[in-house]
Amino acid sequence: MSEEILMNITPMESRVAVVENGVLQEVHVERTQRRGIVGNIYKGKVVRVLPGMQAAFVDIGLDRAAFIHASEISTREANAVEPISALVQEGQALIVQVTKDPIGTKGARLTTQLSIPSRYLVYMPRTAHVGISLKIEDEAERERLKQAVADCIEAEGIEEAGGFILRTAAEGAGAEELLVDIRYLRRLWGQIAAQMKTAGTPSVIYEDLSLAMRTLRDLVNPRIEKIRIDSRENFQKVTQFVAELMPELGDRLEHYPGERPIFDLYGVEDEIQKALERKVMLKSGGYLVIDPAEAMTTIDVNTGAFVGHRTLEETIFKTNLEAATAIARQLRLRNLGGIIIIDFIDMEDEEHRRQVLRTLEKQLDRDHAKTNIIGITELGLVQMTRKRTRESLEQVLCEPCVSCQGRGKLKTPDTVCYEIFREILREARAYQAEGYRVLANQKVVDRLLDEESGNVADLESFIGRPIKFQVETMYSQEQYDVVLL
Repeated sequence: MSEEILMNITPMESRVAVVENGVLQEVHVERTQRRGIVGNIYKGKVVRVLPGMQAAFVDIGLDRAAFIHASEISTREANAVEPISALVQEGQALIVQVTKDPIGTKGARLTTQLSIPSRYLVYMPRTAHVGISLKIEDEAERERLKQAVADCIEAEGIEEAGGFILRTAAEGAGAEELLVDIRYLRRLWGQIAAQMKTAGTPSVIYEDLSLAMRTLRDLVNPRIEKIRIDSRENFQKVTQFVAELMPELGDRLEHYPGERPIFDLYGVEDEIQKALERKVMLKSGGYLVIDPAEAMTTIDVNTGAFVGHRTLEETIFKTNLEAATAIARQLRLRNLGGIIIIDFIDMEDEEHRRQVLRTLEKQLDRDHAKTNIIGITELGLVQMTRKRTRESLEQVLCEPCVSCQGRGKLKTPDTVCYEIFREILREARAYQAEGYRVLANQKVVDRLLDEESGNVADLESFIGRPIKFQVETMYSQEQYDVVLL
């Protein structure tokens, strides 16, 4: 399987695309003025303690206070369980790290269990544990890596508390490579620890790497053949970063100097536009309908124009198989997280159901985000979760429609007409006026002057005042004003 990473970087925005066999699988967007803050460390101030929720709000200098649960506050005893009021008090300074970006109306999520990632390791200064990624399954390799880290710690003469987690990328790494990471992380922690003592509140103590550098740290795996960057300045920065921390990636870096935008060349722009649409067409003629909401995302599978060549059950089975692969890709591409409910087409054959679930699981194995398929409900719906740490692609690129406020529906012109009639009646009872002028959208005014003209005449007779109409081209279909004359 051929995999490439494409980087489109400008002063205003950085975008990264992961392409497998010419097909876009993931896209990450970071605007310079709206950089994600996951991984950042802050010196914040507790502004409110909520004993009922066992949580607190912390001011870290953002528009909205961030949220921390009691379970995310480190205690000296590993098994200590204390109420939130015993852990923090209002006005207290607190060193915290962001685990989830602010999403929608929710503030950032925090922890005091600090961790700093490098290429192969995650350093945890407040624990003394050495762990290893579950994705490294070979037991002999797990033991080798643990021993290598222990040897490095001993060789460095490290005595103070501090733990490490070996990341998936560490599989196959040698002791020298791990030692380089350990030294880098300890130097970085030394700088952070020094700043923690002098920083005011609220303030940023440590910021995570830029999108381009995080991509190299987190997304590059042995399957990635090329990393193409369209900015010469950033190509040089990335080259320097790689030379210092990931020299084995040096021969995979490539500057793209072409006049045609790199995302256009690979069809990425078109795929991004499709990823913002509700409907996803399948090659067979079937389709998916994806509806993200605040509580969960629902995905409906339909056969559409696909009729198959043998039986209805075969048609349904083939559509569901194709849908399982497409759904796994769409979750990565759109960066959908939280609870996900999938309504596959009902299958009678138990073996078909098992194969569809197995296909979905296999495709999700390639996802960088943690996923968990819970099972099939009594209604035949597949329940799953996908870890959400950053905003979805739609949340990054779009905003709710000003006309429908994100409902996806507009009130019909006749519904708005009847609202206007009720408003005129309210105004007539409350105020004395010579008449009324209605300012409204073209469609609404057309209906008032045509289909509803009889009702308008009856209303004028009832209130004993004339009613005039004026088209406001800037008004949405639901917007209107009733002005007293």
